[in-house]
Amino acid sequence: MNIRLTSYLLLTIGLASCGQNGNQYDASGNFEAEETIISSESTGKILQLNIEEGLVLKAGQPVGYIDTTQLFLRKKQLHYSIRALLAKSPDAASQLSTIQRQIETTTYEKKRIENLLKDDAATMKQMDDLTAQGDLLQKQYNALQTSLVIATRSIQSETLPLKAQIEQLEDQIKKSIIINPMEGTVLTKYAERDEVVTTGKPIYKIADLSAMVMRAYISGDQIAEIKLGQNVNVLVDDVKAGSKKYAGVVAWVSDKAEFTPKTIQTKDERANLVYAIKINVKNDGFLKIGMYGDVMFK
Repeated sequence: MNIRLTSYLLLTIGLASCGQNGNQYDASGNFEAEETIISSESTGKILQLNIEEGLVLKAGQPVGYIDTTQLFLRKKQLHYSIRALLAKSPDAASQLSTIQRQIETTTYEKKRIENLLKDDAATMKQMDDLTAQGDLLQKQYNALQTSLVIATRSIQSETLPLKAQIEQLEDQIKKSIIINPMEGTVLTKYAERDEVVTTGKPIYKIADLSAMVMRAYISGDQIAEIKLGQNVNVLVDDVKAGSKKYAGVVAWVSDKAEFTPKTIQTKDERANLVYAIKINVKNDGFLKIGMYGDVMFK
């Protein structure tokens, strides 16, 4: 009888204890992280990829690169095309210098005739002819100069599309270097070295585990108790200490009710309508993705 009585008392105390623990929290849920999938921005073979699952990366850290041989060769070809076009540009200086020398000669002759006229050793017709010749040469000079400028600008404008293509190739070459965009931990690796990837193909998934997000669910009666920015306590089971307490901040509250997720224990609870909430929690390294926790409203 004593043994039966003792067993009954222990069971009664255990049930009472479970009931009390169940009332110690207002909601429960599991931890998530803001995961980001890093995809390839270029097409080609991965020549280097220095990442492994669990590796902590810094923002802006190069982690690998994709073969750029074909891009480099296309860029080189475009440079040669630009050189070939510019080689067709007219030699304005040499073409204008011929007329310039004729203008200088005419000017010199005109001054000489002016001096001869003072001594009646020349005629006005000679002076008029030189003046007309000088004006004609100046018009020819101006016309040739304008023509050469137009021709040069036309050839230079033909190089602009080629220069734009070079800029595109340089951008593609730059994007062939795989740069980690954010600080975090590599969760999943989707590609390997020597694998051919295309633009948009996932290479790895990363998340900042220093700040976790707990997704929990509350009833319609509880939604009036919380607000954005509210401080709450988050409890997580710990084998050594029993439980660990973390400070959390309500970051999001759903404006639509939904059926309770199947992870909730009883069928009756799953049939209820609840509201999802997100709570930001700083991670000391103990919290893991998928780990369950309880929430206490202050």
